[in-house]
Order: sequence, then structure tokens, then C-alpha cells
Amino acid sequence: MSSKRTLGFVGLGVMGGPMSINLVTRSGHEMIAFDLSTESLDRVVDAGAKRGASVVDVAEQADVVFLSLPSIVQVEAVAEELLSATNPPKIIVDMSTSDVTRTRALGALLDKDGVELVDAPVARLRQAAKDGTLLITVGATPERFTDLQPLLSCMGSDIVHAGALGSGQVIKILNNMVVFQTVNALAEARAIGTAAGVDPKLLFETLTLGSADSFVLRKSALATLAVDEFPVKTFPTVYAIKDLNLALQLARDEGVPTASADQTMTLLEATRDAGYSDEYYPVMVKLIEGGTRK
Repeated sequence: MSSKRTLGFVGLGVMGGPMSINLVTRSGHEMIAFDLSTESLDRVVDAGAKRGASVVDVAEQADVVFLSLPSIVQVEAVAEELLSATNPPKIIVDMSTSDVTRTRALGALLDKDGVELVDAPVARLRQAAKDGTLLITVGATPERFTDLQPLLSCMGSDIVHAGALGSGQVIKILNNMVVFQTVNALAEARAIGTAAGVDPKLLFETLTLGSADSFVLRKSALATLAVDEFPVKTFPTVYAIKDLNLALQLARDEGVPTASADQTMTLLEATRDAGYSDEYYPVMVKLIEGGTRK
């Protein structure tokens, strides 16, 4: 990896912000960043990045551009802007959670212009993004994975080569599907346990001692379901719906039935429609317990 490599980062939001700060402070490379939010961009510039005036400005200066955006729609739009530059980057690394089929199609399109797309979506919570302990699943050639691994290690503690382009997204999407369904089961357990006279905190603490123990139980159930706290913008219901839709679409594309995941989607949509769009998605327990926002 060249010591003169210049990095770019577009999308400095809830996850992209701390990820980009870790990249610029730990990699030893120059980085130029851009975001539509001046406040978000200021934080990354204060950490040592150069201020990009636009996506094209980033493209003109960077050899490798990292993206952390809401969906494949924004990824496609930004990729088009990057490609429009006089001197586009050679590599684009999409760290968003994106549609598998459209990711592969975008990769084929970019390849025609000599630009390589790598998918490297992240898992774990925002604190992990701050700490640089994300799980990053990478879809790339073995050679490109080896090339990018030192950079990705600035942002994550577990970097997995998932296979060819799109494979990183497959693992990330299925990880989220399993998490959402697990939270659904834990929410049902809380509702049943509470109705039967058992304290939710005691219930979940006891479950950690048996075969039902899991990361989700410890992080989601004990932190939120046990205390009935569902903070706004932590990972809102609408984000969960978006990500679960990606898994369901992938299942449809592959001809795999998803009865359990379909039920979780129905519950999430009902949670959104009841007025809980912005709350941390385990708030779905309110619907199981028969509650709606007043």
C-alpha cells in the first residue's frame, strides 16, 4: 500500500462520522471528506481530514473513496458523481448496508470505466464505530481484500473476507435479519413474562445464564426491553424496516421462504404505523403488549 495514497470519505453521519475519524487518525494517510451536513463535516475536519467542497472534489483528490450512506439509492447517486470527475478514484468502498443485486450491477457498471467497487458493510452499534471495533464483512477479490485490510482495520476489529462483490452485503443483511427476529422473540418473552408476574429485568438476567443467552439478549433486552427505554435515533424502527426489507428481497431473489422474518416485518411495520418510527426498534414490544402511541 503506497505511503502517498490519498483517502476519501463521503457520508459522515451516525456511523460514518466516527468511522471516518478513526480512519484519518489511525491510517497515517491523508484523507479528504465530504458531507451535506456542515456540522458533521466540521467534526471530521477537526480530527485531521481535509474539507471536501463536493463529492467531485473528493473524487479528484482521492485514490480510494469510502462511502457510508443511507441506502443503495444514495450509493448509486454518489458513485455517478464520483465517476463524473476528470480523475475519478480507482477504488470505491461501500460501507453502507445496500441491496445485493444492485450492488453487483453497480460494480459491473463502474468496472467498465476502470473503477473497482468493494462492498464492506459494518455490523455492531455506534459505540463500536467510535471505538473502532466494528465487524466488517468484505466483498472483493482476495488481492483487493489484502490491500484494503489495513485501512479497514482502522475502523473494525473483525475484518472478514466474505467472497466476491456483494458477499459482504449478504452476510450483513442476514446478520440483521437474525438480530431483528431475536429481538422479536425477546419482546414476546417480556410480554408473556410480565403478564405472568415476572419482572423483565430478572427474566432477562436469568436467560443470560442458560442456553438462550446471546449478544442481542445482553445488548438489546437488558439495555432497553428490561427498563422500557427506547431512545430516539439509536437505530430507529424505520431503519430496521429498511434493512429487513433487504433480507426479504434477497430471499425472494433466491426463492427461499421466510415465514418467521415476514412476521417480524409485519410487527415492525405496525410499530411504525403506531407512531414509533424514530424510536429504537425494540419498542416493537409496545405493539405486542397492545399499546399504541397516544
